[in-house]
Amino acid sequence: MTAPPDLVPLAALSASLSGLVAATAPSIVAVHSHRVRSSGFLWKPGLIVIADEALAEEGDVTVTLAGGRQVSAKVAGRDPTTDVALLRAETSDAPAAALSDAVPPVGALAVTIGGRDGEALAALGLVATSGPAWRSMRGGEIAARIELELSLRRQAEGGLALDASGRAFGMTVFGPRRRVIVIPAATIARVAAQLETHGKVARGYLGLGLQPIRLDRDGGVGAMVMSVDADGPGAKAGVHQGDVLQAWDGQPIGLVSTLLRALGPTSVGKTVALSIRRGGETRTINLEIGERP
Repeated sequence: MTAPPDLVPLAALSASLSGLVAATAPSIVAVHSHRVRSSGFLWKPGLIVIADEALAEEGDVTVTLAGGRQVSAKVAGRDPTTDVALLRAETSDAPAAALSDAVPPVGALAVTIGGRDGEALAALGLVATSGPAWRSMRGGEIAARIELELSLRRQAEGGLALDASGRAFGMTVFGPRRRVIVIPAATIARVAAQLETHGKVARGYLGLGLQPIRLDRDGGVGAMVMSVDADGPGAKAGVHQGDVLQAWDGQPIGLVSTLLRALGPTSVGKTVALSIRRGGETRTINLEIGERP
């Protein structure tokens, strides 16, 4: 029996989506780390990108390649601020995923692919949000804000997101309230390269424990120094416990969390002018930002 003409396009779409999954599945892996199951993908031969949040803090890591072969893996590096982690494993001839820096527009179709016991896990949805670069709550620089409207299984976190052309534009992770967020390919390429070489991503460090306070004079927000690392940049610059930070390079402190998120990789080695109130007097201290231990 021949399908009605108006159903043929749906059959073509179905076949196309199935083809996209089949073409990408060989690059997808399932990850098992200390009672946590998630997904990942081949970034380079022997290197697997996964979601840092889905990687246990301890225990062995096992990777199941497409087809069911299991291999042990070692953590090569992880960056909680961008939710990117890198594993090393013997992947033999498994193909690496081809990532695209293209950012799909709102309303575009999106297909996600994860792994489970050597088989693919797929879901279909729409791009709900497609916006500019942003910083995560932990200070990571994310190249684009992409959220998907679809149901993602827990085991599929760390898998790939594809557009309707089959281009892999990023890795799927869970955000607040289990929203599905995509870490874009551009961010993965930048962070994974640093993890491959250094095992970490450098972050700025002040060596100061800060507590937000209200400034008496104008009602603005400052930060009181509650503790000072004796070997940290703050101590070397002459910052004392009890000092109140009023401004950073001439700008009001505002939220302490915003200040701390500004301590990204590019901040290491920079010198900033801190306006500090001490004993009723205001002074300026130049502080060179260090690298977080």
